[in-house]
Amino acid sequence: MIREQETSAISGWPALWLLLGVAGFCGYTALHALKAEDWIFSLGFGFFFFVAIACLGGLFVVNPNQARVLQLFGAYRGTVRVAGLRWANPFLTKRTISTRVRNFESAKLKVNDNDGNPIEIAAVVVWKVVDTAEACFEVDDYDNYVRVQSEAAVRNLATRYPYDSHEEHQVSLRGSTASVAGDLKTEIQDRLAKAGVQAIEARISHLAYAPEIAAAMLQRQQAGAIIAARQKIVEGAVGMVEMALERLSSQKIVELDEDRKAAMVSNLLVVLCGERAAQPVLNTGTIHQ
Repeated sequence: MIREQETSAISGWPALWLLLGVAGFCGYTALHALKAEDWIFSLGFGFFFFVAIACLGGLFVVNPNQARVLQLFGAYRGTVRVAGLRWANPFLTKRTISTRVRNFESAKLKVNDNDGNPIEIAAVVVWKVVDTAEACFEVDDYDNYVRVQSEAAVRNLATRYPYDSHEEHQVSLRGSTASVAGDLKTEIQDRLAKAGVQAIEARISHLAYAPEIAAAMLQRQQAGAIIAARQKIVEGAVGMVEMALERLSSQKIVELDEDRKAAMVSNLLVVLCGERAAQPVLNTGTIHQ
């Protein structure tokens, strides 16, 4: 496995002015020697003139958050990360690698969750290259490698968790977003480490049941919400009835026997738990009618 070796290249500005000066001097001298029919000097300075011009090909620019991978006839010679105009051996090939932070959103993948329900899932992955040598030489196309491996990690993640939790403290894709995002980032990083890429962040951007079961699952969720709401209503109604009986008894507003208490409890529960507003009925007789 090839690891990155940072190397320093010569500053390009001194090399530029030096090479231009040498080329200008050699060209001027070669022309004068040619006019004087001094072929030896003319050929000698002409040769150095073309050498200086060829050396200008060693100049290259490194932008901020960018690196240049240097190779000499296929052999890795190091990576230049210092921004600015630099100069190196003109025979070196200089491949540009971006070290900026990048992100992409995967396609909407259709996969079965841990319960076997078909779902649609997509994720946003934020990443950057941290080892330019591995990115260049360990994989054929590191950008495509990141995309393919990230989608594979999303598929694998979806099969390990249910879409929704059916038990308390159960991790699910919908209810445990932070935990699932951390797990997704770890799995993506494990897959991308060999390509010299660091996964900075990974989060689910789209999560839904597949269209063929979406209606049935919606009814299931609605039923669960109705049951939970009814439980809260019953708990509140029982508390209110208990409070009413205690207040009536403590303040001695009216004395109720067990039958009257049972009737009162029944009426209050019907009023408090009913879906529609109760219609009052006035008793114009005695309390015992």
